[in-house]
Amino acid sequence: MDASVSLLCLPCAGASATMYLRWRRLLPRWVHIVPVELPGRGGRLSERLVRNFDELVAQVCAEQSEALRGDFAIFGHSMGSLLAYGITRRLQSMGRPLPLALLASGSCAPSRRDPARFAGKTDDASLAAELRKQGGTPEEAFASAELMRITLDMLGADYRVCESFRYREEAPLPMPVHVFAGREDDIDAASVHAWSAEAGGVFTLDWFDGGHFFIRQRETAFLAALTERLGQAVTGERHASRVLA
Repeated sequence: MDASVSLLCLPCAGASATMYLRWRRLLPRWVHIVPVELPGRGGRLSERLVRNFDELVAQVCAEQSEALRGDFAIFGHSMGSLLAYGITRRLQSMGRPLPLALLASGSCAPSRRDPARFAGKTDDASLAAELRKQGGTPEEAFASAELMRITLDMLGADYRVCESFRYREEAPLPMPVHVFAGREDDIDAASVHAWSAEAGGVFTLDWFDGGHFFIRQRETAFLAALTERLGQAVTGERHASRVLA
């Protein structure tokens, strides 16, 4: 492909941008991976953890202002999907350039989010149980008191971010919305398909074997689908530009 696209990648709850680094060598060269590091983790471990959805979205939009230009798309997994949606809506409200596509993985639609799901899950035991349930945390993290402390603090803050999200019904987004889901995830199919209401045009939903972290369990198949959807977004935008010209 002659064109290229920057793909901003938002992490899931309790994770850092490092979860996307390996994609740089697995995806085609025309896809420029931009792992978005949130405050309080990874290389930003010394910074304050943000616990409010709107505040975090505003901060990401400000920090990534250069990446949010030109031909770009936004991807998120789980909580990252919600942030990707919030960032897209904020860009729209500010009259700033919009992504070629919004790509959401492992998440129910914003309209189906239940803030009560995260209420009360603030103690270490509850948060650790959540990590076990989701299955995306390596065993070495559970075996290290230091790593577990960092992970639980991040997860607790991220759950407050999710809990603070409030859905506002708006007109469908003026770009393709591509969604990816795991067949064994505990998110019901109707809540995943409800993402279609956010798409003003093209909507796709790709299912994969595996649970909440199907993006790792079925990485090859998932990245092939992600590449295909990105390619459609890029060529579709180029075609639209030629027609409008």
